[in-house]
Amino acid sequence: MVDVLGIGFGPSNLALAIALAEDAGNPDGPRAVFLERQPAFGWHRGMLIEDARMQVSFLKDLATLRNPWSRYSFLSYLHDRGRMSEFINTQNFFPTRLEFHDYLEWAAAGVAERVRYGTEVRGVRPVGTGAAARWEVHAATPDGEARYLARDVVVGTGLAPHLPPGVDLDDRVWHNCDLVHRVRALAGTRPRRFVVVGAGQSAAESVDYLHRSFPSAEVCSVFARYGFSPADDSPFANRIFDPRGVDDYFDAPQPTKDRLMADHRNTNYSVVDPELIRSLHDRHYAERVEGRERLRFRNVSAVTALHRGDDGVRVVVRSDLDGQETALAADAVVFATGYRSGDPARFFGSGPRWRRDALGRLAISRDYRLLDEDALPDAPRRVFVHGATEHTHGIGSSLLSNVAVRAGEIARALVEGHRAQAARDLDELVTVPEGPARNGRAR
Repeated sequence: MVDVLGIGFGPSNLALAIALAEDAGNPDGPRAVFLERQPAFGWHRGMLIEDARMQVSFLKDLATLRNPWSRYSFLSYLHDRGRMSEFINTQNFFPTRLEFHDYLEWAAAGVAERVRYGTEVRGVRPVGTGAAARWEVHAATPDGEARYLARDVVVGTGLAPHLPPGVDLDDRVWHNCDLVHRVRALAGTRPRRFVVVGAGQSAAESVDYLHRSFPSAEVCSVFARYGFSPADDSPFANRIFDPRGVDDYFDAPQPTKDRLMADHRNTNYSVVDPELIRSLHDRHYAERVEGRERLRFRNVSAVTALHRGDDGVRVVVRSDLDGQETALAADAVVFATGYRSGDPARFFGSGPRWRRDALGRLAISRDYRLLDEDALPDAPRRVFVHGATEHTHGIGSSLLSNVAVRAGEIARALVEGHRAQAARDLDELVTVPEGPARNGRAR
């Protein structure tokens, strides 16, 4: 039996574990455990390209925006690793992805006693009523099955790779989430051609990485746009990722929410870092000057068919300008087609009746709580979510930019709910009958 059970242990629930740990000065605080299906902590390992940098400042780490004095900040990590001065000398707000992943592993080690790795949640169902209401969580472990009873559940399973309809992955058709692992497996071979599908940052990074990793291979980039679009990371536009931006979006009327989402998609969706765009363009131009064009772009185009063979994949690419189709023989195809949030309600079967809007999207409170149609206002059984909140909380709500603040808000709701329930439990415990002749109760 625990007070809080977290499903998944990526950066979001890691930040929550840290926030709860920093409230541990209260001996009566909620007991939390987190279940993670991976055997150890890992975050987008397949895109840990050696020189790829984060696109958010190191100050937007797991804790600093919530608690600048936290021992789990990125600066505390640098001090512990003995690299504070060297990092300052880089004069860069954006660490490499490899270094940030090392920071996340370092932070996860600090709260490891709260995590059960190698444990996959299979289902959650409500049990009990009134003050005894709980969530019963069933999970598979390396040793068999486990069952937990929890008052609150926090779903933080991250994003799932997205693929176009009909595309199945195998040794020659990849999603970019596995890029680094797949490239390592090809070490020592001489691939002839790769095809990369997509127009965002991951697609551009995949094109760049494959082009550099295989000096004799052609890399063909296929996307629907006319060219890669630059990400808007200007100071005013970036305000939409500030914690206040979440408040503004949540309180706005629906037409304003729709307009904000449309106006600022170019801060995060299907856009590329301008320096990477320039690098790819200059490399492409230099190859054309040399007469040896390995980097090729098929814009305003789409992949319409994949035909697998013993020696590779035949990729059919259609131009949307003139409808002409071209078949490309490729050793591998990389779909850098993004990620999608899973429906957090999928863990709960048909038990609770979650409130949804007219489009079928989950209704979510400001403190990231799912709303149960049948729950009482002070119900002891609640569900909180990281992610799947863009329609209610805005673009920045589910991103790393707000992870520390979001975790703090959820932690505060968990702690306050735990204290209120503890007070009610104590109230029930000390309630005694006044006497056989009276119906009232004395405290």
